[in-house]
Amino acid sequence: MAGLYIHIPFCERKCIYCSFYSVETLESKERFLRALAQEIELRAEALEREGAPVLRYDSLFLGGGTPSLLSPEELSGILTPLRRYFPIAPGAEITMECNPGALTSAWLEAYRELGINRISFGVQSFHDDELAFLSRIHTADEARASIGLARRFFENVSLDLIFALPHQTIERWRANLLEGLRLGTEHFSAYSLIFEEGTRLNAMRLAGQVHPAPDGLEADMYEETMSMLAAHGFEQYEVSNYARPGRSCRHNLGYWERRSYVSFGPSAHGFLRSAARQTRWANISNLTAYLGAVESGRLPEASREELTRVLILEELIFLGLRSSGIVLQEFHETAGFSLMDAAPAAIAMLANNGYAVHVGDRLKLTRAGYPFADRFALQLIEAVERAAPEVMARPVALPTLPVLAQTNA
Repeated sequence: MAGLYIHIPFCERKCIYCSFYSVETLESKERFLRALAQEIELRAEALEREGAPVLRYDSLFLGGGTPSLLSPEELSGILTPLRRYFPIAPGAEITMECNPGALTSAWLEAYRELGINRISFGVQSFHDDELAFLSRIHTADEARASIGLARRFFENVSLDLIFALPHQTIERWRANLLEGLRLGTEHFSAYSLIFEEGTRLNAMRLAGQVHPAPDGLEADMYEETMSMLAAHGFEQYEVSNYARPGRSCRHNLGYWERRSYVSFGPSAHGFLRSAARQTRWANISNLTAYLGAVESGRLPEASREELTRVLILEELIFLGLRSSGIVLQEFHETAGFSLMDAAPAAIAMLANNGYAVHVGDRLKLTRAGYPFADRFALQLIEAVERAAPEVMARPVALPTLPVLAQTNA
């Protein structure tokens, strides 16, 4: 199975921490919707010409930006050509990111009738002063009301929360988690605040206007998140994601497990894998340029690469450790040797210290290991380099990974 992603680039107001591509105007919305339908057709024709494998899609993620700025009628205009060219499997997970405080019963019911079956809210906090700092346009009460309203129409409701805000205490973070639990949501994405280059938040940091939370406090908040959600029956299936049994985000699991996905819209990334090759591309991160390319009959790609064996091995390690574990057989088939044989000392260290376990055909981090996933990935890659320099014949670096769907709405 494979996934589909559509990037809706419109926001009422861009949050200070957001590094995802978006524009704060709806001026080009109708033109964009026409271009998006055209891109869907162009991509389907290109995949057929290239002899790409025929796929069935078991997930669709509408991200952004703020997809809930689209009316049900506008959304239908996207889904109709998408379903025509890309077969969506019965029972597929279809997620839509929504902005708290901006939904009505009529729109939610219409979204459900269009096939949406999972709603993701970018709540971020249930404290109004924290929301104001993050430049969110909703209040805590509006978030509560939106979640309650959505649960009348959807069984599967997710929310995002951000911790390690400047001056945030662990008691306030605990209160955010407890409120999300009280509201009955099935899935949490809990991210620490990141000062991404190019964001207003990072400019504020450089100007000395804000300061990151101390590392120790951030670590305590992360431990609190893991402990509290586990105590309430949530499974941690990735470094920052927790779900009730059966409610893991199927779409994001596809990213972490390196399944094929086809994406549309400005800044969207796609990935196709077959027995012969693995290809990744990224669309133009500019709405005007995106529109110009599609309207002239061209795919709006900014870059494309065929993944080398080194990149594939790095991704298997990095993405595997962050989620459900490194698939050892896939690593062996790609590298031509066993990871267990190439990095015995590093793997023994992980196991002996309780950071990782060997489960079936996977090397998987434990809750104690998750906070150090990237560090351990680098250690494993360095060990593989030493064991097989002719295979890993380039400097170790973090691979260029796909932009994962993440609520910004």
